[in-house]
Amino acid sequence: MWFRNLQVFRIPGNWTLPLAEFEQQLSRQLFQACGSQDAQSRGWISPRGNDQLVHSLNRQWLITLGSEQKLLPGAVVKQEAQERARHFEEEQGYRPGRKQMQEIRDQVTMELLPRAFSRYRSTSVWLDPVNGWLCMDAASIARADEILDVLGKSLDEAPISRLRTQLSPAAAMADWLASGEAPAGFTVDRDCELRAHGNEQATVRYVRHALDGDEIRAHLEQGKQPTRLALTWNDRISFILTDKLEIKRLAFLDILKEDAEKQAQDNDELFDIEFTLMTGELTHLLTDLVQALGGEIEED
Repeated sequence: MWFRNLQVFRIPGNWTLPLAEFEQQLSRQLFQACGSQDAQSRGWISPRGNDQLVHSLNRQWLITLGSEQKLLPGAVVKQEAQERARHFEEEQGYRPGRKQMQEIRDQVTMELLPRAFSRYRSTSVWLDPVNGWLCMDAASIARADEILDVLGKSLDEAPISRLRTQLSPAAAMADWLASGEAPAGFTVDRDCELRAHGNEQATVRYVRHALDGDEIRAHLEQGKQPTRLALTWNDRISFILTDKLEIKRLAFLDILKEDAEKQAQDNDELFDIEFTLMTGELTHLLTDLVQALGGEIEED
């Protein structure tokens, strides 16, 4: 149940959509497997494999976006299209034009899609209507945008916004590295990426390396900015903070997982215990992180 990444968004504190209505609106975009001519499909699936689209526990909600994508390599389409273009030239005495080549590629794609392999994946989304958080277990902003797109099509209103802080993560991380002091409740770990501005964007990466030496400060003085920094919060959760305010490589303290396993009587109970522990810990982590970044920029 433990999330590995966080794309962090805000929902308004006065967002009072009832659970039953929320679930009903999600049902407008149920996941359907790809048809023979579909390249991809996205929609909501049950987080627990039952008939409920929302898993609700202690006023915390969990939803899951399912997706299917046909794997049709561009090189395969190109090769087949070139072969058909060669036959066209032999029969007609001239090469197909740009429009004809596009039609050939489209025809090849339509014919090959039904035979293409499919890749299935699911992405969990945690909503905290109490504290106004919406967090996706997604490693990329592009994946988060897909989820926002489906949410927008599902809900009558989707008042969702990116978390914005007074200090940019890059500026804050640079200050922590330069001063050698992490904000209260956090410690700087041993992984970091620094990148220069400009066309070359020279990049330096440190892995399992002490980050409190003069070498790091020299890079900062030369104008490089942190784009990734490993941190630990209250000796309970370690993660990578990025300059885009993404949280990656989440790792929860082993004792939290061990306690959950000891308390659980079965898999369903284990899932609920882990969900409760995870959301409780992440709520406090996000609050402290926002404070470390100078507070939140309020929406107009």
